[in-house]
Amino acid sequence: MTTASEVETATNEAPRERGRLVYRQRLATRITHWLWAVTLFFMLLSGLQIFMARPDLYIGQQSGFGFDNAVLSIGARKVGGEVQGVTTLFGTSYDTTGWLGRVAEGDRFANKSFPGWLTIPGYRDLATGRVVHFFFAWVLVATLLAWLAASLANGHLRELLPTGRDVRHLPRDVADHLRLRFAHDGRYNVLQKLSYAGVLFVAMPLIVLTGLTMSPGAVAKLPFLLDLFGGRQTARTIHFLVMFALVLFFIVHVLMVVLAGPLNELRSMITGWYRTDPEHRP
Repeated sequence: MTTASEVETATNEAPRERGRLVYRQRLATRITHWLWAVTLFFMLLSGLQIFMARPDLYIGQQSGFGFDNAVLSIGARKVGGEVQGVTTLFGTSYDTTGWLGRVAEGDRFANKSFPGWLTIPGYRDLATGRVVHFFFAWVLVATLLAWLAASLANGHLRELLPTGRDVRHLPRDVADHLRLRFAHDGRYNVLQKLSYAGVLFVAMPLIVLTGLTMSPGAVAKLPFLLDLFGGRQTARTIHFLVMFALVLFFIVHVLMVVLAGPLNELRSMITGWYRTDPEHRP
């Protein structure tokens, strides 16, 4: 015979109500998302390989020993009879031995801008790095254009553009994220819209255009690029900074996926289906 306490225990242990699965991510969005992940990975590591050929960033049209316009330099120098890795940022030098300028390779140290695990290839090979970088650069351009065309056709683009209502709710959304309170309603919140729009409509076009500005062949056909970015060296610096911003976005993006529920988020980006909270059933 079931007692009242047993009935109460069974009620308390009943499975929680689950939200409904909604189709959140279209096929074109999922394909381009994973293509971008692979493409940007190879572009980052091959880009660092190219950067090692001249590990300095400048502002302006020209660079060299006769100019004092460097904003970043990575190298190695002797300090007190010992070789150290040195990174100079806006005229201030920092000891970065083991990380930048002088890195560990096996059981010894080498004068090298980055460790081998951060570059493609892992050894010094500018030619191969350029081939890999340029190949995936064109994959990035093609994928971006394909995503834009598909998003215009299927209405996904409208879902990413912040509205006036979104902007008004921005303070509340920021506060919810700081408290790690995430709404699983199948829609993009305003922080997601702003960050995704920034990546897709600002960062990626910038990375492409500054890359073209560094190419003498592209500039010969599109000379306005030099004026647009204030010179080839400035374009190179912007290119590097946008890459750094994309790395930061990736770190925050992965962190948010983990905090918001990785299984649900990954399922939506693999299958398209997303489970909402019970109170947010459509």
